[in-house]
Amino acid sequence: MQAVLFDFDGTLVDTAPDLGHALNLQRARHGLPFLPDESIRPYASHGSRGLLEIGFGLLPGQANFEAMRTEYLELYTQVMTRQPVLFPGMAETLAEIEQRGLRWGIVTNKPRRFTLPMVEHMGLDRRAGAVISGDDAPQPKPSPQTLLLACEHMHLHPEKVLYVGDAERDVQAGNAAGMTTLVALFGYLSAADQPQAWGADGCIHQPQDLLAYL
Repeated sequence: MQAVLFDFDGTLVDTAPDLGHALNLQRARHGLPFLPDESIRPYASHGSRGLLEIGFGLLPGQANFEAMRTEYLELYTQVMTRQPVLFPGMAETLAEIEQRGLRWGIVTNKPRRFTLPMVEHMGLDRRAGAVISGDDAPQPKPSPQTLLLACEHMHLHPEKVLYVGDAERDVQAGNAAGMTTLVALFGYLSAADQPQAWGADGCIHQPQDLLAYL
């Protein structure tokens, strides 16, 4: 392995508190009470679609979905750098990856207008070999396009890359790209998820576990 690519939300960075805060601000705007963080957390990796489902029972295609999605994203823009943090053990894991002379990058379905300000806010832009967002390619994950784009940016062969994510689409994209894939069990998984059935090469319980795969 020459590099590790990480999904962002729920794998590299714990963004659930801010994603949930934006949702609760929106619920309050519509006269609804706040939801507890533990109710929102499993949906945090599924973007605005998942959050609007848990927050309002809305699904794409319903009449007011797009208007509510626009409203949610406007609120999230205001709070997205409130308290994003690396998952416990991730700082040490990144340092060890760099110490070994390996490289790492970020591939997320998050739109670039959110990804870049957050990565810069956390000082990760100076260290990541590539930061690829969902709208940097014609199709986001589960398509492998964004992962392959990261490899192009970093001049890497996909078979020399380890991809870590916390959702089934991450495994699907990584496998389709020809990468080794790991599921971050410390991410935003729900009780209904069955990560052992996703076809990944392995599962990790904490960030440091991935070092064994390198």
